[in-house]
Amino acid sequence: MSKTILLPVDINHPKAEQKSLKEALPLLGDGGVLHVVSVAPSFGMAQVSGFFPAQYEKEHLAEFGKQLSAWVKEHVPDGVTVKPHVLHGTIYDEILRAADELNVDLIVMGAHRPELSDYLLGPNAARVVRHANQSVYVVRS
Repeated sequence: MSKTILLPVDINHPKAEQKSLKEALPLLGDGGVLHVVSVAPSFGMAQVSGFFPAQYEKEHLAEFGKQLSAWVKEHVPDGVTVKPHVLHGTIYDEILRAADELNVDLIVMGAHRPELSDYLLGPNAARVVRHANQSVYVVRS
């Protein structure tokens, strides 16, 4: 059993993320904490952000947080200590950073396979598996 689990979710793939949650919950020990994270992509280059209104990024992150909170409220059972986190940047980098900063024992994440069947994992899951300091439980979606 794990005391702390990091569960990255993509709220745009609800069925896959529910499957990851279903796998994570039995792994969470009594009194454990489930950290649910979702990563909002960054604009990247400054030239790109110049095309958006000044407050767009702040408003986008606030809306992203509302959507994540709604997902957590709808899918995480009562009695589970859960902490949602909105991250901002490159998906795999932010997952790895959060896992270290939150000092989690385990990362449970879904693997969205690209269209090419030769790949075992999607690019974000593969990078997390290769570079994480924690064990990673990969859930096929």
